[in-house]
Amino acid sequence: MIVSVVSMPEGVAARTALSEVRESLAAPDFVIVDIDQGEDAPSDEQPLARSLGLDDTTWEWLGGRNEPVRADYHAGAVGCVVPVIDGSLVKHIHVFAGEGHLVTVHHGPVGLIDTFIGRLPEDTPSNGATAVFLLLHGVLEVFRKATAQALLEVGEVEEAMLEGRASQHVHRLAHLRRRAAQLHRAFLPYAAIAQEFLAHRRMADTDLSEERRVLNRMHERTVQLVMMEIDSLRDETRRTADAYASLVADQQNLVINKLAIASVIFLPLSFLTGFFGMNFSFLSNNLASEQTFLWLGIGMQVCALAVAMYVVLYRTHWRQLRDDDRSHDAAGSRLPDPS
Repeated sequence: MIVSVVSMPEGVAARTALSEVRESLAAPDFVIVDIDQGEDAPSDEQPLARSLGLDDTTWEWLGGRNEPVRADYHAGAVGCVVPVIDGSLVKHIHVFAGEGHLVTVHHGPVGLIDTFIGRLPEDTPSNGATAVFLLLHGVLEVFRKATAQALLEVGEVEEAMLEGRASQHVHRLAHLRRRAAQLHRAFLPYAAIAQEFLAHRRMADTDLSEERRVLNRMHERTVQLVMMEIDSLRDETRRTADAYASLVADQQNLVINKLAIASVIFLPLSFLTGFFGMNFSFLSNNLASEQTFLWLGIGMQVCALAVAMYVVLYRTHWRQLRDDDRSHDAAGSRLPDPS
């Protein structure tokens, strides 16, 4: 277990033992405590809330593993579990804040915590509520950056896919769709809890300062914005997947058209081969000369091929292209004159 205590307003972090944190929280100075319980923390230790001198019946979940996203408010203290994106993983940070302290608890290193502690000499929060909003703002920014990066990758995949479809585009697109689903599953519970909790605090606490109300409203708007960006990412990945499926369908249609043209060429030949291979007396007695074979065999093949090509190409493809050109010309003639 790694315990760091940051004295404010200096913002200087120092390693200490868990037994000394209780004294730091009882001191009048504002402090920030970060507790890394490690990924393989033993489960037989006493509850963390009791070690910190907190009400272990109210805050018994603090530091526990596999805790869902939540937010509690009791006796002027705020406790919550928030998700955060750390690389390709979703981790959870336990946050407990009073007026004179902020405690963060997590299992294993989290990049957001290191960034938050590193910026404390510049941000210098004066109380626990301001520090909580700074930390939660960092959580939202991490989600926004991950979403923006995924959106850029979707655009790159779509552009490369239009230039030339390849198998790696399918794998990248599938990865991005899983990434969008991961961000949505991680952030949706937090968005719901944050909206409910902040609205409840505004209605329940009539003495809430104007600064706190402004922070609440700003956080709510940012949560809605991040949720909209994640939904936009899901829509973009779905639209790009549909575009890829459309390209595959177009290529299959081209292959089918080529096979249709090949069958048009060889079907008359197959018919003539089968016809002249029949053992009828008329064919055996009257079609014995080479000249008759050339006139009937090759002539009928050429005529049948010409008729088939005329029907397939001119009566279908060429007419369709001609009708499309006429419709485009008519649409262009109806456009207003820009002058």
